[in-house]
Amino acid sequence: MPLVPRARVSSQQKVRRKKQKTSEQEAKETFVVAIGPPKLTRFEKARIIGARSLQLALGAPPFIKVSANIHSPIDIAVSELDSKILPINIRRTLPDGQYEDIPLDVLSI
Repeated sequence: MPLVPRARVSSQQKVRRKKQKTSEQEAKETFVVAIGPPKLTRFEKARIIGARSLQLALGAPPFIKVSANIHSPIDIAVSELDSKILPINIRRTLPDGQYEDIPLDVLSI
């Protein structure tokens, strides 16, 4: 079986940042999603919540302050995803082997 070369469709480039913009605003403006929709799909959302809730159940520290009314790791993972603070990249692949790594904070939920 021949090896298919993998190439990045898009990558973050070093851009001179202006002082009045935050890094989050700069990342959203410069990054263009080339593969798939510009929002998180329901399958990607389910995968992220499942993986993060498993990490939390095994003792990983949460990235947010946990209020008294949140009891399950799934609820913590959902609130972490809604606040977009998870350091996760989504890899979307095409059938020809090309892929794109998309930071989670660029995608709308």
